[in-house]
Amino acid sequence: MSLSRLINRNIVAERGRTSMRLEPELWDMLAEICEREAHDMSTLVRQIEASGHAGGRTSAVRVFIVNYFHVAANETGHASAGHGTLMRRIAPELTRSAA
Repeated sequence: MSLSRLINRNIVAERGRTSMRLEPELWDMLAEICEREAHDMSTLVRQIEASGHAGGRTSAVRVFIVNYFHVAANETGHASAGHGTLMRRIAPELTRSAA
């Protein structure tokens, strides 16, 4: 049996104190969003809950994080991150034969 990477943290959500389990990377991203938007985590989670996502709280937070960074993504950012070169990095033999 493998160990879960999920980290459980307590937050104050719409209906009071509760816990939420996310991957460490998502907790880091959520903290970055809080810093950028000048909100504490509980306020941000309450706003996400109020948006009316059809899934549960954790699902709503995951979708919010993805959408937040997706909206901020642009061609300049993709180019500086090296995006678009994935196949050349993981399967160079495929890109050589396709050329």
